Amino acid sequence: MHTEFSAELITVQAAADRLAVSRWMVYRLIWDGRVRSVQIGRCRRIVRQSFDDYLSGLIEGAA
Repeated sequence: MHTEFSAELITVQAAADRLAVSRWMVYRLIWDGRVRSVQIGRCRRIVRQSFDDYLSGLIEGAA
């Protein structure tokens, strides 16, 4: 993948690691429409901007 585009998509595992939750929890966020994702072949990738927006909302809600 070209590095310019690789920053736009992240793996489910990377998202789970960043939130310190399970992959299952990240899939629930996808299914609930809280973060957007795309299917590439058999792989699921999360749209980085969508994930960052979700994370910002969590942080703002905690303040």
